[in-house]
Amino acid sequence: MGHPTIYPTGATVYLPEKAWSGYTIFQAADVGALLIDMNGREVHLWKGLRGFPNKLFPGGFVLGSTSERDPKYGFQDESNLVQVDWEGNIVWKFDRYEFIEDPGHSPQWMARQHHDYQREGNPVGYYAPGQEPKTDSGTTIILAHKNVTRSEIASIELLDDTIIEVDWEGRIVWEWSVSDHFSELGFDEDAKQSLYRDPNTRGFGVHAGDWMHINSVSVLGPNKHYDAGDQRFHPDNIIWDARESNIIAIISKRTGEIVWKLGPNYDQEEVKHIGWIIGQHHAHLIPKGLPGEGNILIFDNGGWGGYGSPNPESPDGLKVARRDHSRVLEINPVTLEIEWQYTPTEAGFQAPLDSYRFYSPYISSAQRLPNGNTLITEGADGRIFEVTREHELVWEYISPYKNNRNSNMVYRAYRVPYDWVPQLEKPIETEIPKIDVADYRLPGAAPRGAITTVEVEGTISYGEGALCVARTDETARKDRDRHEQN
Repeated sequence: MGHPTIYPTGATVYLPEKAWSGYTIFQAADVGALLIDMNGREVHLWKGLRGFPNKLFPGGFVLGSTSERDPKYGFQDESNLVQVDWEGNIVWKFDRYEFIEDPGHSPQWMARQHHDYQREGNPVGYYAPGQEPKTDSGTTIILAHKNVTRSEIASIELLDDTIIEVDWEGRIVWEWSVSDHFSELGFDEDAKQSLYRDPNTRGFGVHAGDWMHINSVSVLGPNKHYDAGDQRFHPDNIIWDARESNIIAIISKRTGEIVWKLGPNYDQEEVKHIGWIIGQHHAHLIPKGLPGEGNILIFDNGGWGGYGSPNPESPDGLKVARRDHSRVLEINPVTLEIEWQYTPTEAGFQAPLDSYRFYSPYISSAQRLPNGNTLITEGADGRIFEVTREHELVWEYISPYKNNRNSNMVYRAYRVPYDWVPQLEKPIETEIPKIDVADYRLPGAAPRGAITTVEVEGTISYGEGALCVARTDETARKDRDRHEQN
């Protein structure tokens, strides 16, 4: 979507009879937490409220943060996590994780929150039948940062990912640090050596290594696997994913141990059929009551990620796995079978030649909706869209808001039911039919079609013909023919 210089923004497709209609909230770049209806009408803005991400709760409450730590001294640290009401009043706040004394700034308590959080009552932060997040009580799971020194991992300071649970009064009642479980992560010796040499050091004046970069955390909640006796899926257990190491894991809330894991290596026989999951975001268990419940939904970004042995793409052994397109995967965590997917092929593109047309190498998310559709945030291009189980596009929105880096990026969007926002009347839903872009013209632009035409004698066409690179279906056909010959 970002390649043309001119393209429509706002809502571009809406088929009310096929979409699961409601309000959608996202962080509009350099604007604030923005709530839109299905026609893209901006129904409410919490101006200036940051969102890493923003989530809307029943009653018209929205969560986010009011400020970030100076990037010269911290990396992606939000100073607090707040819940505000419809009028923007702060009704709950957490900031007392670490007392920060940065040069040139007043000393203050900070949450160092980043990427994700969950409120008691709902495991994933989006609508699931009978599982509403609490708005005036309950605990909150928060993904946060802490600087640590771990000589067995790297020789320099690390920016560690921690998961904390805080009560309504802001007391920390549980804490987990990923660096405490290094031996459980499954790195081979090549990966350990690469990680030790450079644990993903970053700029912005911060020299600690962002070695894992966990970007989502959710609670499992009630699920069929635990009901069937699989203790790994205890409802209190927590699932997270780390984009820098290509790992998705479930930890025991009681012991802290990793009890289930995908990655960091996808060459093992039991997961080869999945292919490499790279730089992924928003891995979570689909909540009970939604189609696909109990499966893990992942936005598999592609791009670059992982530690390992040096190769032509990665002479230093960092970001060793690379892919120039994205996928959304729904995986059964017990059988490891892919139950559903949305890839460039399902999007209607030639793979791999045009696969880049569905591609967000950073941020992004996926949400399962009650009718079985999936809301996808293709974040790098500011595109939020909804597809059916059969991969039909039934709603699409392009953010018109850009930051000072000329990006209309959307970190993560959420769809909520109309009745979660009692302050608004249900909007009129107006269909936005798909247009044929081949005939769409701006004022002053000529329509297609030659003014004069001549026919050249003797021309012959055999259809689409061969392309410079074999398509995925060609490769599959070749493998099938070789198998039949053998």
